[in-house]
Amino acid sequence: MEVVKEFSKFAHEYGNHNLIQKEVAQTLCSFVDKKKYKRILDVGAGDGAIYENLLEYNIECLDFVALDFSKEMLALHRDAEVIQKVCLDFNQKGFSSVFQDHQFDLIIASSSLQWSHDLSNVLAELSLLSETFLFSFFTSNTFKTLHKIVNINSPILSQKEILDALNRYFIYDLELIEYKLEFSSVYEMLRYIKKSGVGGGVKQLGYGQMKKLLREYPLNYLEFEVVFVKVIKKKKGNL
Repeated sequence: MEVVKEFSKFAHEYGNHNLIQKEVAQTLCSFVDKKKYKRILDVGAGDGAIYENLLEYNIECLDFVALDFSKEMLALHRDAEVIQKVCLDFNQKGFSSVFQDHQFDLIIASSSLQWSHDLSNVLAELSLLSETFLFSFFTSNTFKTLHKIVNINSPILSQKEILDALNRYFIYDLELIEYKLEFSSVYEMLRYIKKSGVGGGVKQLGYGQMKKLLREYPLNYLEFEVVFVKVIKKKKGNL
């Protein structure tokens, strides 16, 4: 999975470049509606943005499981007595068997599940582990102008694909937020994509595509589209 290599390669610089991911994690944690949980699972925990925001919101957790497929990213996550780090790929079939059924009071996934190879399968497995879920997904409209200029398809799921998978298992509230991140030049924009991980393993652009972007990109910002999901309840019969 190419995205693993990209996140890991730039893990030591990730905290200086993941501005949008941090903003998304903060917003997602604002939807947490209790002040104390027995056990939380953070899927795609990365360097720990979710845990840090839970602390900022004064939300207590007796046992916090940080799951990520990059050991380099998990190494950046805060260590604490209540934190258990699990290096595991959620695309791995049967990954939920590592845990017991319904053992989490909350499962939260910020900016990670859009990389699912089969989102429907991942959601089905997660649905076995809890009754309460908060998700945020970057959609394929992220970088839409850039993709259009160089004529490539987004490597991440579309809003329709995300909602189609969610609709199989959950009843939920949804909020769509668009972000813009400004840059002084197209060169700085491309450097950000490379070092933040948001490029997500997209095949490196060729020389001609790079020249075209530098010449034709019409904006002084990158576009991001994020879907925030708060599950109200699980559907019966599909789990």
